[in-house]
Amino acid sequence: MTDIVSVQDLQKSYGDLRAVDGISFSVADGEIFGLVGPNGAGKTTTWEILEGLRHADGGQVRVAGFDVRKERRKLRTVIGVQLQATALFERLTVRETLEVFGGMYPSHLPAERLLELVNLGEKADEWTEKLSGGQKQRLAVALALVNDPSIVFLDEPTTGLDPQARRSLWDVIADLRKTGKTVMLTTHYMEEAERLCDRVGVMDHGKILALDAPSQLVRDLGQRDAVEFAAKGDPADFGRLVGVEEMNVEDGLVTLYTRQLEATLAAVFELARSHGMSVEDFRVRNASLEDVFLQLTGRRIRE
Repeated sequence: MTDIVSVQDLQKSYGDLRAVDGISFSVADGEIFGLVGPNGAGKTTTWEILEGLRHADGGQVRVAGFDVRKERRKLRTVIGVQLQATALFERLTVRETLEVFGGMYPSHLPAERLLELVNLGEKADEWTEKLSGGQKQRLAVALALVNDPSIVFLDEPTTGLDPQARRSLWDVIADLRKTGKTVMLTTHYMEEAERLCDRVGVMDHGKILALDAPSQLVRDLGQRDAVEFAAKGDPADFGRLVGVEEMNVEDGLVTLYTRQLEATLAAVFELARSHGMSVEDFRVRNASLEDVFLQLTGRRIRE
């Protein structure tokens, strides 16, 4: 597969803050590529540079063969953009909104086709002000598709949505793969990245700390289970229990990584009993992309 996005040593600062600190990556045509990380990691700034909305301080960026610094007008003919906040005309219907935006391009997809793509056919004649949060986000994705772009940029598309609306939008994004489009996604929801992305870059403080398929990033941790619980008292001794290869403690939540699950579980409860410690909110799970971020940064992503 050929690369449709190429980024080399991208840099952007705001005063003393290095929002994007020399990152490099490429994206294959037809891929769903994601950047994951907390708010302030540099994800949105990176996307805005790739979209031609913001100038970089340094580095080279080509999107669909265009130099984003010199060929922004051409670039806008082949990309679609969903921003974190989309302003809608409240007294236009969903169909009218799509037709108005479509009229801004020499050629565009029919409103009916867009309604089908984002599953908004039943809301076609509703005013946009009557839409739920999830429906508004699906309309924002439809607007990003109105010019039938080769590359679609989605910036935190499911932030603020309830779990049902979030999963509904996941289905819309996954279906874009079938159309052959390249999807560029930012998110701070690790489950979202694992579910949707072919490859993902883990970003924090302006740097990409790791980049690979989500399954491979998790596999690189080793075939380990994660044991999580809240413990009252000094948790240091838990890190020395049988089978524990790594321990992380944040805000009273202890996470132990082990390949000897049964032995580690028995040791945890024995230690808690012998020291008179309470162990609460106990759970065992497989390692995930959240654990990759935790290992790389020593902290969890907060909304």
